[in-house]
Amino acid sequence: MAATEITSSEYIQHHLTNMTFGKLPDGSWGMAQSAAEAKAMGFWAIHLDSMFWSIGLAAIFLFFFMKAAKKASAGVPSGVVNFCEWIIEFIDTSVRGSFSHKNAMVAPLVLTVFAWVFLMNLMDLVPVDLIPRIAAEIGGLMGADPHHVYFKVVPSTDPNVTFAMALGVFILILFYSIKIKGMGGFIGELTGMPFETKNPLLKPIFMVINLVLEGVNLIAKPISLSLRLFGNMYAGEMIFILIALMYSGGVLLGTFGGALQFVWAVFHILVITLQAFIFITLTIVYLDMAHSEHH
Repeated sequence: MAATEITSSEYIQHHLTNMTFGKLPDGSWGMAQSAAEAKAMGFWAIHLDSMFWSIGLAAIFLFFFMKAAKKASAGVPSGVVNFCEWIIEFIDTSVRGSFSHKNAMVAPLVLTVFAWVFLMNLMDLVPVDLIPRIAAEIGGLMGADPHHVYFKVVPSTDPNVTFAMALGVFILILFYSIKIKGMGGFIGELTGMPFETKNPLLKPIFMVINLVLEGVNLIAKPISLSLRLFGNMYAGEMIFILIALMYSGGVLLGTFGGALQFVWAVFHILVITLQAFIFITLTIVYLDMAHSEHH
């Protein structure tokens, strides 16, 4: 953060702005120096902090489970191996309970999504000023204005990340819907329900109505996946930021803010776990629906 005093609104905006790389107003490419400049960069801008943390956390997950897999044996598991087996058993139970078909890809996919979303959400428990301040100091040493160094550490508070994950699931839904049911069956599913008729005059009208209704239902799946995760994590991060503002209000208010932050952090452990669980549960249900043929 900058050495000069900033207002509460500037503090909040600073913490909610991504480190954005894109096309600047003069036509060159570089880092955005303000939230407005980042917004003006448009579709081709890249949120470097979201990319860094999401890819980095995925690498940590893969490394962690790879080490556990190498240590696994027929004996009684302990330590890291026991923890990984507990997670795998939890995922296996969740898949068996909601997925009624056979697909060897689903369980590994759900395990990856759960661990990835959980780790991204877990970054919300890192003190809100810690890593951004370190990034600002590093930026200052490199000649940048520390106040213009933005660095968000919770990837799931970036809608681009949550929409990208939901889009990946949506592509799988479309793929398996067409693979299992065929293109004709998939289109028939979209146009044949919920209204059915044998009247040849009403059938085209009903097909159009069904297509609109089922199309909205289909598109709502990735939107609900992404917005639910984004909205909950964004709100949680906002509360942490608002509590952090209390530290500037004196010793008494700062002490109360510290206690409040601890209570919210403990409660937030449940929130970040629940959001990861909801994401995989909906993923399993949507994939199960994609595998099911309706007659």
